[in-house]
Amino acid sequence: MRELIPDARRALLLLGGSRQQVVAIEVARKCGYRTVLCDYLEDNPGRHYADSFHLVSTVDREAVLEVARREEVEGVIAYSSDPASPTAAYVAERLGMLTNPLAAVEIMSTKSLFRRHLHEVGLPCPLAASFEAGASAAEVECLVEGFRWPLVVKPTDSSGSKGVSVVTEPTQMPAALEHAGANSRNGILIAEEYIERAFPNVVGGDIFVVDGMIRFWGLMRCLRDSKASLVPVGKAIPSGLSEGQLSKVKETLQLLVSSLGIRFGELNVEVIIGDGDVPYVLELGSRAGGNMIPVQLGDASGIDLVRANVMCAMGDDPGGISWDPEDVYFATHVLHTLKDGTYEGYELSAAAEVACYREVVYQEAGAPVHHFDGANKALGILFFEFEKQESFEDYIANTSNHVRVMVDSSTDGRK
Repeated sequence: MRELIPDARRALLLLGGSRQQVVAIEVARKCGYRTVLCDYLEDNPGRHYADSFHLVSTVDREAVLEVARREEVEGVIAYSSDPASPTAAYVAERLGMLTNPLAAVEIMSTKSLFRRHLHEVGLPCPLAASFEAGASAAEVECLVEGFRWPLVVKPTDSSGSKGVSVVTEPTQMPAALEHAGANSRNGILIAEEYIERAFPNVVGGDIFVVDGMIRFWGLMRCLRDSKASLVPVGKAIPSGLSEGQLSKVKETLQLLVSSLGIRFGELNVEVIIGDGDVPYVLELGSRAGGNMIPVQLGDASGIDLVRANVMCAMGDDPGGISWDPEDVYFATHVLHTLKDGTYEGYELSAAAEVACYREVVYQEAGAPVHHFDGANKALGILFFEFEKQESFEDYIANTSNHVRVMVDSSTDGRK
């Protein structure tokens, strides 16, 4: 029998092994770290890449802490995961590892706490009211008395636009509350004023903080399907903001990062430009963005953000992290369908086919697929690079003419 040799590599604990998180496991291994994975799903893809796997929920703080102690890890990361981010900060604080403050991570991970923080530090925020998921429509309408309609109703702890509804009149409130409640883990919902946009796109993407200062500005315009308007279907660089709008957004985000005491790492942002070019920060996620945003930004900037995240979590220097987009034209498209059925593939226009340089497809032909009402229903992601701004703008304005997903709806999503 071959003698087992102890693995002396420094260990990194990764929380979550979904398809989008596998990239962090692979990069960590390339960096020379031993990878320890926790996930509550036994069949998660990441377990086939990690050095060791523990069937543990990433939101069970004490169980994850026990794994971290047993495996003697030196760092912990919740790559691209909102629910697991507070767990990562908790474990890191308990074990004296490098982390952003747990209190700040909890604020960023809970919309009601985040809105309260914005108000307390004097940054723009919509009027909002939080309440338990069991509240009746009549009770919520009393809470929002004096608010300007429409309202946005959503869970305080979800991501990827899951459970979000825009309510234009009181008769829609019961359905919105039911939808939000079904997607809530903590049982707390929020209703807030809908912000009318002075800039046509929501501004999203990721920023990277080094020593408390934002050094990497991966701000992009969020692309949405007009028939599924609340769920992002891609990101495009550059953001399209004017110089004045961009300056205000940067100033607001830096003030917010400083007020939270964020020291390092990649943060996911979502900003709406309201009347008077006032930037409203809807989200400041305590982790890298989903839909492979770090990969897209890495392609555009030449900076490996996944590697930077991994190295920061281990307390190692990630090297130079500094970037502001200039003369680059990149976009992603989240493959999706607005009807249930069987996936039959996708087609690209001639121009899109030339621009497409990477495809990541989650579903095989013949697989059942469902109406796109959240990021978890994505079928894959396409990556595009355009040589000229004209072709880039044409793609953004006419995406449905450039990408077509084929679904046989006669099967109704059943094999």
